[in-house]
Amino acid sequence: MADQPNVLVVLPDQHRGMATAPAGNTDVHTPTLERLAEEGAHCPNAYANVPVCTPNRGCFLTGQYPHDHGAVANDLSMRSDVETIGETFQDAGYNTAYVGKWHLDGIPRDKFTPPGPRRHGFDHWAVYNCHVDFFGGHYYRDTSEKEHFNDYEPIALTDMALEFLDEQRTDEDPFCLVVSPHPPHAPYEDVPQRYRDQYDPAEIDLRPNVDTDATGAPQDGGDLAEDLANYYANVTAVDEQVGRLLDWLDEADEADDTVVLYTSDHGDMIWSQGYHGKSQPYEESIHVPFFCRYPEKVPAGSTPEQIVSTVDVAPTLCSLAGVGELPDARGVDLASALQGDNQEGPSSAFIGLPKTVDISVVNDLPAWRGVRTEQYTYARRADGSPWLLYDNESDPYQQENLVDTETSADLVTQLDAEVDRWVEHTGDPDLSGEELLAELGLIEAWNQRERSRHPENPQLVE
Repeated sequence: MADQPNVLVVLPDQHRGMATAPAGNTDVHTPTLERLAEEGAHCPNAYANVPVCTPNRGCFLTGQYPHDHGAVANDLSMRSDVETIGETFQDAGYNTAYVGKWHLDGIPRDKFTPPGPRRHGFDHWAVYNCHVDFFGGHYYRDTSEKEHFNDYEPIALTDMALEFLDEQRTDEDPFCLVVSPHPPHAPYEDVPQRYRDQYDPAEIDLRPNVDTDATGAPQDGGDLAEDLANYYANVTAVDEQVGRLLDWLDEADEADDTVVLYTSDHGDMIWSQGYHGKSQPYEESIHVPFFCRYPEKVPAGSTPEQIVSTVDVAPTLCSLAGVGELPDARGVDLASALQGDNQEGPSSAFIGLPKTVDISVVNDLPAWRGVRTEQYTYARRADGSPWLLYDNESDPYQQENLVDTETSADLVTQLDAEVDRWVEHTGDPDLSGEELLAELGLIEAWNQRERSRHPENPQLVE
């Protein structure tokens, strides 16, 4: 293959950062991620800018924030004219491929994305927009005829990824492959029994901030533990599939010439703080795994402490591969930090939820913006009022909200100013959800989304 390295990215859904063995979790089995940590870098301070599927997947591909790429809420389309890593690597002569969950082409969720600009530079295509059918789900290739999984989704999608890789054996051009194998995601119990058998709910430790009295939460602690055990089973299943991809690189003698990156679009509350799903500023929702292996440049066994945001992934990949800068990316190229240099990157991650949707509406969650610094998590509502403040060093499970305490007044002012700096730096309109839709010309797209997703009770915007 060519002198430039191959690129392999694995982007599972809803894998929270504390659910890996390298993060210190002794309950979950992730031997492949342990291998990546030993052979490359494990970044323990990685955060989703917007802990929701569609917006943050747009951040991942473009290095831009939702107000830039247009997908400010689930099931809104990413703009066709923004450049992604797909186009950048394609222009650099790479064979580009995307396999798995996309969730960037609006509604309906079973929409077919035909070859062309909506595929954003990915030539090889085995993709679905969004569904949660892990055993019989559909996907599309280059026609509108639905094809269906013949196995558990992560296994079936990895099979497809391996088919693409086999096609590269005799090709001199490098490849850029993104695999998005979907789980871990509810329904957690939809996972092959052999993975469930690896976990005994009675031996699973719930996080101390799990609230069994929350509305909608299983009221029996055993059921909560079973949820978490099944979640871990999905994590282990995905980990095993990553191992298959690494084995292919070894067998094809491409391991030394391939940038491998593993991260997720966001985490999962799993009843911490009384919530499930995502959208929240809590650690379970925003903290994501981040592993990068590239033997030529990334020191084995390294743990860069630099804060990493999802928007940093695309410019960092482009830099590691030497394909030039990604136009209009607002994220930071952190390749130097991964290579062991004392790179001075951002001192905080800019996080937020620009528009509430679905589960966030059910949970009566406000639109919010905030920052995750090395020590603190701070969030304010879209109207500017302070909402949450946690000291993650003294209160790692975020059980004491300091935002209204007299002794934290100066800290609130300081962190609020940090949010303001990010707002200015990123060009965020800093509006409420409905005002943002109007500012970006997305009201009609939003209303179509609501009529499609919630025909009996659409939350329409006038």
